[in-house]
Amino acid sequence: MIYDWLQHISFAYPVFFTLFAIVPLLIFWYVKRGRQRNATVIVSSLKTHAEFLSWKNILRHLMFVFRLIAISCLILALARPQFKNEQQQTNGEGIDIVLCLDISGSMLAQDFTPNRMEAAKNVASEFIDARPTDRIGLVIFSGESFTMCPLTTDRSVLKSQLFNVQSGLLEDGTAIGSGLATSIERLRSTPSKSKVIILLTDGENNGGLIDPNTAKEIAKSVGVRVYTVGMGTEGFAPVPVQTPAGVVMQREKVSIDEKLLTQIANETGGKYFRAKDNESLSAIYKEIDKLEKSKIEITTSTKYSEQFFPFALIAAGLLALELILQYTIFRKYP
Repeated sequence: MIYDWLQHISFAYPVFFTLFAIVPLLIFWYVKRGRQRNATVIVSSLKTHAEFLSWKNILRHLMFVFRLIAISCLILALARPQFKNEQQQTNGEGIDIVLCLDISGSMLAQDFTPNRMEAAKNVASEFIDARPTDRIGLVIFSGESFTMCPLTTDRSVLKSQLFNVQSGLLEDGTAIGSGLATSIERLRSTPSKSKVIILLTDGENNGGLIDPNTAKEIAKSVGVRVYTVGMGTEGFAPVPVQTPAGVVMQREKVSIDEKLLTQIANETGGKYFRAKDNESLSAIYKEIDKLEKSKIEITTSTKYSEQFFPFALIAAGLLALELILQYTIFRKYP
């Protein structure tokens, strides 16, 4: 409890803490005075010695303890302890972003850890967390496309939908044009000045009703920048395949239409990236994060709540108690 209190407290005049140097001096003076007083006591009988060690003499030291605590509380009150409450208000112009994710069967290839799809989902989740002021949506595609989550600022809902994505939700295939067109449709009518699509795929266009070049022209006409990511190692990759005998691993050639992806990115003002492992995929999303910066203004207001009164009250109470004890129980009679 004390640690938590200290974590949230600040002092307006910490220079007053130098007064704590008085405390050890007072203790030294009190001990020295007590020794001098005891040295002058003449023990004439055992009865006198017993009286010297009576409870009053022992408890008399309490008044000095009360005085030390009172002085310490007064010093703390003079330093003016305060609770510091900072409030931040974030204003800015965000970006509308659609994550367009390939979920075809080849995304289960295990040239990434644990596979391409899970690696893509994990990195996309980190990207979402890094964009607090943007609206982000999720479109998935394989042989067809589907809006998994419309543009939203609700990170928990978006990430929940992202991690619910599984291969087999849609007809298999790689309809890059359909995925791109659906993503553009999510951005077409938004009022945001900056609209971005991050399209990730591991294959070549082989399905869908919309040609990728047609979708590219639509993106150019509505001012959408497209960043494209080709996902897959060089050569061959192990892919799980369902057979009558169960799931077996087969090595399949990695075929990414880099020419198409580069053309889409360049003509829409984006950039093409190639991810060959988990590390490079993470680095790609971080680079896109740097390229697409939102305009953010953070206004911080600080309020202070005074906390000196309890210390002043304790000090006054202890000093009053010392005076009462001094003139009642511990009163000396001539």
